Amino acid sequence: MTKILVANRGEIACRIFRTLRDMGISSVAIHSEGDKDSPHLDEADEAVEVEGNDPAKSYLNIQGILEAAGKTGATAIHPGYGFLSTNPKFPSACERAKLTFIGPTSAAMTALGDKRSARATAERCGIPVVPGARECDSPESAQAVADRVGYPILVKAAGGGGGRGLRQVEDAASLPEAFAAARREAESSFRDGRMLVEKFIHPARHVEIQILGGGKRAVAFGERECSLQRRFQKVIEESPSPGLSGSLRASMADAAEKLAAAAGYTNAGTVEFLLGPDGSWYFLEVNARLQVEHPVTEARFGVDLVAAQVDLALGGPLPAPAEPRGHAIEARINAEDPGRDYLPMTGRVAALRWPQRPDLRVDGGIREGQEVLPWFDPLLGKIIAWGHDREWARRRLLGGLRDLVLAGVPTNQRFLIDTLESEFFIQGETFTTTLESHSWTPPEPSKEMLVAAATAAAPPAPKSKSASPWRARGSWRMGS
Repeated sequence: MTKILVANRGEIACRIFRTLRDMGISSVAIHSEGDKDSPHLDEADEAVEVEGNDPAKSYLNIQGILEAAGKTGATAIHPGYGFLSTNPKFPSACERAKLTFIGPTSAAMTALGDKRSARATAERCGIPVVPGARECDSPESAQAVADRVGYPILVKAAGGGGGRGLRQVEDAASLPEAFAAARREAESSFRDGRMLVEKFIHPARHVEIQILGGGKRAVAFGERECSLQRRFQKVIEESPSPGLSGSLRASMADAAEKLAAAAGYTNAGTVEFLLGPDGSWYFLEVNARLQVEHPVTEARFGVDLVAAQVDLALGGPLPAPAEPRGHAIEARINAEDPGRDYLPMTGRVAALRWPQRPDLRVDGGIREGQEVLPWFDPLLGKIIAWGHDREWARRRLLGGLRDLVLAGVPTNQRFLIDTLESEFFIQGETFTTTLESHSWTPPEPSKEMLVAAATAAAPPAPKSKSASPWRARGSWRMGS
């Protein structure tokens, strides 16, 4: 009988457990010592602590995770995203332990998850790639590429993703320091210091195609536009892209399917492209895992991508995509302070009320009273809105963001509202540099907000059944 261990935490673990419960599959959660009160443990049938040198390392402890699977009788492992999800050593270790890995094979992950290898595969398939070089392991070799393609350039980690190990370089003088910083971050995040260099395309749209692979062939499930980013971290994602024509959409989908088939790719993945100002498009990279923004595809196509992952891993057939309908937009709720250069924030969630509206989905990973810890990604949850057209989805998402009550930890809630209300978003003029080129100033707090903040920061009252979470210790911010 199938039992699945989820080697992750937070909102993605909660989301996977809900699908497993719908499928009637037993589930196992893992956690670090600091995550004993995390809500993802409540979503699973059982939970096991995995040791690590620090709380984050527990979710990177391959041997500890395999031992947890053996202890609980789990027969398969879902990696979620982040942590070990793109480490080819993980599916290999699962295979040796006779556990089903719910994701691509180690060989396919290496072929496409590694940026150097993926770029080479795309070139063999005749798919256009961003001008640059897939092997660039010194500032001197990076300079040679820059001399050929021209500044600005991007220095990128070959073996990672999520915006880590990535630096934009404007001129030769800043290249050595940027290259060294990118490599340090890559080695720290992925234990892989290999780099590549590409021309920085500007202005560009970041468009990605969701695929499900069956080894010999793959099926595309439309595109998502993820152009609104800051520091190469996605902020708002939507589907379909407001910047693609029907023929361009078809060309990218065909390229994604061809690339996945050439690599013998299995399970869920995302093929990412850049669309340049002249209409030229280029292959960028492959994320060999489930993406954070997968719910926008689910909302448009009526598919559960996690269920499809599980079915494929257990030997099921590739699903046929349904006709897409309407428009979907997702906003990421992060524990960060946009008014202080997006500084990640920690603290206790003093009050929490997620919005509840028709055609509004919430993928949350926190609970009221929980401590937001400094060792993990600041993503607290996602709000996804569907509408019969883009404007309807935009307004529905705005309503959901305004309804959200999240006090005790500063978030980007007000920033997201202002972005969705901006003229550039309303007009669909969204590019990878848009957010950085539009300055944002947090609104002045009202008298009511200042009173609430002072109350929240006051020493807690003696505990009682009637104690209010609004009197909890810590900073306070809601929608600002």
